[in-house]
Amino acid sequence: MKRLLPVLMGFALLLLSSTEGWSADFQKGFNALERGDFALERGDFAAALREWRPLAEQGNAPAQTQLGAMYRAGQGVPQDYKTAVKWVTLAAEQGYAQAQSNLGVMYGKGEGVIQDKVYAHMWGNLAASNGNENGRKVRTIAAIMMTPAQIAEAQKLARECIRKKYKGC
Repeated sequence: MKRLLPVLMGFALLLLSSTEGWSADFQKGFNALERGDFALERGDFAAALREWRPLAEQGNAPAQTQLGAMYRAGQGVPQDYKTAVKWVTLAAEQGYAQAQSNLGVMYGKGEGVIQDKVYAHMWGNLAASNGNENGRKVRTIAAIMMTPAQIAEAQKLARECIRKKYKGC
């Protein structure tokens, strides 16, 4: 046990230092967007992309979500809903509530996926259960256009998704 403790402490330090690096680089991406007067319209998307893409490829859920948002809106990259869905799904499957909410919106609008109110509700419900206010809104808007049977199906799918730890939902 005495030999294991230094190894575990070293591993913990490695994890903390890698998270801190992710955080700093992620913030650099946001800083690049804030350089313009109106961040989402005049920001430095190329710089944000340079910071977020490597983080997203390493599995960083906030960076994946932001990259998905850039592809969805065509900001700094060609608009590509399918690529947006790819990145947002990767983050949503990690339990990242903002990505789950975004995916719910994309299902609700049929952006990069076949429009599906049941899946819009399911992802909105998952986001809401993870504390995301936009997820509650997505769920509510979807529910307005759904039958009680569809809502029950969406709730069943959400429970199954939680059991599968958000993978393959």
